[in-house]
Amino acid sequence: MKLEIEETHPLADRIRPTSLDDFVGQTHIRNRIEAFSQSKRMPSLLLFGPPGCGKSTLALLLARLTGKKYLRVSAPEAGLTALRKMLPGQDILILDELHRFSKAQQDFFLPVLESGEITLLATTTENPSFSVTRQLLSRLHVLRLRQLSREELVAVSHRGAEELSVELEEESHKMLAAMAGGDARTLLNLLEYTAELPKDRRCPDCLRESLPEILVRGDRDGDSHYELASALIKSIRGSDPDAALYYLACLLESGEDPRFVTRRLIISASEDIGLGDPDALGRAMACHQAVEAIGMPEGFIPMAQTAVYLSLCPKSNSTYAAYRTAQKEVRENGPMPVPLHLRNATTALQREWGYGRGYLYPHNFPKGWADQDYLPNELTGRKFYHPKDQGEEPRLLSWLRHFKRQR
Repeated sequence: MKLEIEETHPLADRIRPTSLDDFVGQTHIRNRIEAFSQSKRMPSLLLFGPPGCGKSTLALLLARLTGKKYLRVSAPEAGLTALRKMLPGQDILILDELHRFSKAQQDFFLPVLESGEITLLATTTENPSFSVTRQLLSRLHVLRLRQLSREELVAVSHRGAEELSVELEEESHKMLAAMAGGDARTLLNLLEYTAELPKDRRCPDCLRESLPEILVRGDRDGDSHYELASALIKSIRGSDPDAALYYLACLLESGEDPRFVTRRLIISASEDIGLGDPDALGRAMACHQAVEAIGMPEGFIPMAQTAVYLSLCPKSNSTYAAYRTAQKEVRENGPMPVPLHLRNATTALQREWGYGRGYLYPHNFPKGWADQDYLPNELTGRKFYHPKDQGEEPRLLSWLRHFKRQR
């Protein structure tokens, strides 16, 4: 069955599926969707995923399958006062962009869901772990939707072209799918633009010249922001310069603040490379300063250089791991008293107590090393730092190991 929708409506509304069989994508949760659609009472759901993946479409499908009265509103447009007036007589509320309600506003739904007065089918593009209250989450089944694959977008493109009575080469469908970045709504907007072009301008080569520039969607507060940053760091850690460059480009093309990126590079230089190449931290700092000085778009040049350099560096997280071990000791057992010989004796009374007594000044000894203990007495002999045998670390340690062997 196809709903009769005027041709003036957006293409996304005109080809919105009216049955689960026509719904494209989300095969990983299809069994759960089928089970919810066949249950005697539809549970309250939270559909979480990127824009254009089918969240609102799925919510509408499930609401219609129940045969009950439903209301669809968007959180940015509906205040709670207006919502209270609209809810009486409705069985299901489809609420788009739940994350746009504050935590206090979200509390409004707790009693109505608890009483079963209404079923809530909410959508959000933001991670519900951070954008939805714990109390409300406990009353919702969360379904995580994925962005559509190229093949799924091509299927949507064919459906849209049929609705518009437009003939396109298969390569044109594939190109539109590639440009859409997993977003069916973006794809259909591109398709509508394509439909307005002369027939001889719809081939792939012509479309590349004719279509408007597509900005890569970036969400600085959403999951993609942190996922891309994580992928960049892990690619550097894994010594893969190609992947590091790719994720760097994803971040910058999405409009990411370049200072956020350079800060990530500084962290990686110290956490993942550390003493494997002590110069890495200085180079990352220089990159940060260079980007501050020249700005964008040219700032990508030092960032690309630094990302590749860090990827090629020998890796050592020994200092990072050493601090974490020391931190754990302090948090579990508290700070131990500093040995007396390491304390400064600034008063006569402190000298009487033994402060500084027996301290060996390393510069008075050959090679600048004195054989004495520095850790608190309770921790004497404890090892927090475990060096890696790679990069510059063995060279840096060689002189110290010489003295340690003589103890």
